[in-house]
Order: sequence, then structure tokens, then C-alpha cells
Amino acid sequence: MNEKFLSIDKIILTVNETTVNALLFRPPQTKLKNTGYAIFTHGYTSHKISIFSWAQKLCDDGVPTLIFDQPGHFTGSFHDVNSFEDFKNDAPELFKEAITKLTQAYPNQEKKLLVGGHSLGALTSILAVQNNYFEGFDIHHVGVGFGIPPEGVTHVFDTPFYQATVRARAELVSPHLGPDTIFPWIKDQKHNLTLSGHKIHLISGEDDVVVGKEGMENFAKILEELGNTVTMEKPKKLGHHLPDMAGSFIKKYAKKIELI
Repeated sequence: MNEKFLSIDKIILTVNETTVNALLFRPPQTKLKNTGYAIFTHGYTSHKISIFSWAQKLCDDGVPTLIFDQPGHFTGSFHDVNSFEDFKNDAPELFKEAITKLTQAYPNQEKKLLVGGHSLGALTSILAVQNNYFEGFDIHHVGVGFGIPPEGVTHVFDTPFYQATVRARAELVSPHLGPDTIFPWIKDQKHNLTLSGHKIHLISGEDDVVVGKEGMENFAKILEELGNTVTMEKPKKLGHHLPDMAGSFIKKYAKKIELI
């Protein structure tokens, strides 16, 4: 291995009967920091490469980082999920398996952890934090493209154009994860979180039509009312369909929390 450049292990994560593909980014030994780890996953109907820059930028600065495919998402893996119940249970728990892989590969790191995802991935990662899957770690959560639209406003998901787009993209995921199943669940989970006492950073673009104009701020208010510490960043250009563009903002936040 060329010690000047990062390397990437292609690995499998398995929880119960659910299996997904993952990439473990290894910093060059000359840059390796002992500050901690990072773990991320992607949004609905997408794949792990949509957040490649998040891992690359952190790894280039010395942080071992793992990204993985959501269960039942066929653009990154051809592993199905047996049921929606399995998805709900196993998608957050995959983060627990991910941190196990990272600590095995790098056992001498400090216990700081940056964990998060884009859209659906932001939700499953925050559920992992809520489920106490990272006991003993100094957890910092980051959610990109994640919010709650205001009541009484027609959300983009409900417009005919977006409905047609989502129906087409639904062919890229398991039949158990259709939009009529997963979207109501996502909304319910956002409004019924019990997470408290955590540090959460939200990043959504002004041009993110899925999150909407005040969607990030609405969600931040819910999180703060639960007793969490929330910070926000709102770039002018960060469309919901371009999560890889968030890599530089992820890196900036990692510097702020002294992970890099």
C-alpha cells in the first residue's frame, strides 16, 4: 500500500438476517490521527457513493471512516431486506456493527465519534444514537437534508411531479420499502423522538426543496425542546439530490469538534 494515500477496505455488515455492503476508509499512516471515528449512510433510493466525499475528506485528514448502504437499497448492493420490520430494527443497528468494525481496525483511537447521514440516513443514524448503540463514546451527530416542513403547506412529496419521480425510483429499493410505507414512518419518527442530551448539527441547503424553506429550523426546534444542543448550517447551494456536495461542510464541522 502506498503510505501517501488512503486505502479502502470493501467489507460486509450483518445484523440479524440483514446484510449490506460497506467501505472502510483507512488514512495513510503518516496522517492517521487518534482522535476518533466517523460513520455515515445515505438517503432513500440512493447509495453509499452519494456521500463518498464525506468519508474521503475526513480520511484525508486522518480519521478512519466507514460508509455503508441502507438495507434493501439496490443501487449500492443487491442485498434485500426480509420485511419493513427488519429494516426498522436493523438499519439503526448497522451503525453498531460499523463502530465494531472500526474499533477492531483501529483499537487505539480516542472515543470521539461523528455519526450521521443524508435524509433517511440522518434518521437511521439518529435512531442509532437514541438506541444507545455508542455507549462510552463522545457522540456528535450530523444530519444533512433533514427537516420537517411546516403544517398546512403542500410538501414536494405530495406534488404530482415528485410522486412520479419517487414511484420510478422506488424500483431501486426492496418492495418492503415503498414510499407509501417509508414516508409515513419517517414523519412519525421525526415527531416522536425521545433523544435527549446530545449534540446535533444540521446542514441543509437553501435550495433543498425536500427539506423546504424552514424545514431544518422546524426540526431543530423539536430537538432543542427535547433537551439536545443543536447547531445549523444553511449553504446557498446544496440541493437534496446532491449530498456529496456536503463533504466540505462535514469537514468544517469535524474541525469544529476537534475530530480533525
